[in-house]
Amino acid sequence: MIEIIMKPSLHSYSSCKEFSEEFHLSDSDLILTNKYIYEPYFGQMGLKVHTIYQEEYGTGEPTDVMVDAILADAARTGCKRVIAIGGGTVIDIAKVLAVSDGEGVDELYDKAPNLEKKRELVIIPTTCGTGSEVTNISIMARTRLGTKLGLVSPSMYADHAVLIPQLLEGLPFGVFATSSIDALVHAVESSLSPKATAYTKLFGYKAIEMIIKGYQRIVKEGREVLLSLLEDFLVASNFAGIAFGTAGCAAVHALSYPLGGKYHVAHGESNYAMFTGVLKNYMEIKQDGEVAVMNRYLADLLGCDVSVVYDELEKLLNQLLPKKALHEYGVTKEDLQEFTHSVMTGQGRLMANNFVPLDEACVLKIYTELF
Repeated sequence: MIEIIMKPSLHSYSSCKEFSEEFHLSDSDLILTNKYIYEPYFGQMGLKVHTIYQEEYGTGEPTDVMVDAILADAARTGCKRVIAIGGGTVIDIAKVLAVSDGEGVDELYDKAPNLEKKRELVIIPTTCGTGSEVTNISIMARTRLGTKLGLVSPSMYADHAVLIPQLLEGLPFGVFATSSIDALVHAVESSLSPKATAYTKLFGYKAIEMIIKGYQRIVKEGREVLLSLLEDFLVASNFAGIAFGTAGCAAVHALSYPLGGKYHVAHGESNYAMFTGVLKNYMEIKQDGEVAVMNRYLADLLGCDVSVVYDELEKLLNQLLPKKALHEYGVTKEDLQEFTHSVMTGQGRLMANNFVPLDEACVLKIYTELF
């Protein structure tokens, strides 16, 4: 049994300038980022690098169409190193850039997981949610298939993961909320996974503690305190990434993908829509084992009785990001069966990590309760 996977070397810097100097950025580097990130933090440095701004290829989360266009333009730069500076969309695309020397998305999926690394990869997150700077999976919408799927390969690990809290200073509060809730889901799901180990739970439970305590301070002291908590949330997200990089995510993510794919709901928000609904259904099937440990841990952090822990968790999270019923996103009753079929046929990789097995009837029940 694998205890923990920690592939990239991990670096931290107090400023972007410090990172740029130590990594000796040059004309053999391609920076994939967003213009609103690059210009204020790197624009005045006079770097001789190639740049691709993700937003020029489309908005929202990655699609196969967007990624194919970026792959084609990146190939023309002749770059030897890809540096991703951004949120989940930028990071997911950069991982694909690292294993493509011209092949498009469909061809890469056909070859996975037997992909070869073509370029060195450096990942710098600018949100406190994905944790994907330390994982080897890229999620994108397969528009030709009508769903979201993960592309996974050992060659998609970054060579270097870099944490620079300075890059989170301009993060809009809504983006902070959705991304950090995503990190919380990563930590909880990986800790409940059958693949969890003492090592992954060490990172997962610590991430939960850091995120919950950070939320409590924001609720008590106001949003202005967030600036002093950015490094904590960035580290917590990284801890959660280390945990789920080995133990995996599960039904919360699996059920969120059809919602995000069809109705373009932000990843962290679509996860929150499913989060406690999945946990409650786990509890209907099995009340002991790791879920009991998790509930006691959450209850201690929240200062409540275990019997109301999910309600109290939602009460806290709702002060950062109000939870919506599925119908508020435009979901129809007809969608529920379609979503269920998509999960059961396309998300086996994630569903294998559930705390307890969930069959088709269970998945439809969860969607119906959240509708």
